[in-house]
Amino acid sequence: MPGIDECLLAAMTVPGARGASLVDWISGLALGAVGEAAGDDHEATAAETAELARMATEYATEQGPAVEDLILTTQSSYHLVHFVETGFDSTVFLHLWLDRDQGNLALARIRLRNLAEGLVLV
Repeated sequence: MPGIDECLLAAMTVPGARGASLVDWISGLALGAVGEAAGDDHEATAAETAELARMATEYATEQGPAVEDLILTTQSSYHLVHFVETGFDSTVFLHLWLDRDQGNLALARIRLRNLAEGLVLV
């Protein structure tokens, strides 16, 4: 079972991947990051993405079922956030930044879900 570094490196094998990170959405801290970051700052990107994740989970809590993933589309890229279920508090997500021209969003969702299921957090 892969740890954080192995999981993020595997995420970078998704076609079109520009960067990947594992983020604690409560604190906004990146637990690990590889590749590029939007704005060239992994910590700032983690904090901004965590804010989006917090808003989505708060809304979902009020409306019903838990959020599985979020997709943000820009003119040049996709940002895919997949929430990781853990045995303790489940406050982390995988964030994958994809080039829109080279990436395959459907494949990325499947691969990120599989990576999250196999991720070992100690």
